[in-house]
Amino acid sequence: MTNHEIKIAFQEYYSLEELSTADKSLCLEAVNALNNSHSPYSRFKVGAALRLQSGKIIYGSNQENAAYPSGLCAERVALFHWSANYPDDLVESIAITAHTNEFEISKPITPCGSCLQVMAEFEKKQGRPIQIILYCQNGAIWVAQGIESFLPFMFFEERLALPV
Repeated sequence: MTNHEIKIAFQEYYSLEELSTADKSLCLEAVNALNNSHSPYSRFKVGAALRLQSGKIIYGSNQENAAYPSGLCAERVALFHWSANYPDDLVESIAITAHTNEFEISKPITPCGSCLQVMAEFEKKQGRPIQIILYCQNGAIWVAQGIESFLPFMFFEERLALPV
C-alpha cells in the first residue's frame, strides 16, 4: 500500500484593495455579469468574467430553465462563449461571484464539478493555467493559479483524442 496526499494552494485576500488593479477590475466585472443572470427558480445569481490575453472581457451568468438540467452555470456560459468566438485569444483569468436576496453569502462560492472540468479542458487546450478568482462580496477573496487546486483528479483520457 502507498499513501498519497494532495495539497491545494490558494491565496486569501480580505479586501478588493489588496488585489492588483486588473484583478480588482475583473471582480467588479463579475459583479456586473450578475445583472444578466436568469435565476427565477433558485434566486441565486452567479456572475463570471474572463479576462483574455488581449484585455477583452467576456461575461457569463447562470441561465436557469424550468427543465432544471437545461440550465447552464455562469462559468460555462463565459468559457463556451470564449471558445466559440475568441479561441486564439488565451484566457488569463476568470473571476466568479454570486448574490442572492435569500441569505447572506459569507464565503466565496466555488464552481461546480462540471465547470471545473470544463476549465481543466480549456487550460489544457490553451497550454497554460487560468487564474481563478472567487470573489465573495461580503467576505474573503480566494485566488488560485490554475485549476489543479480545485480539481486535482481531472478527467483526461488521451486515447479519446483521434489522430489529426
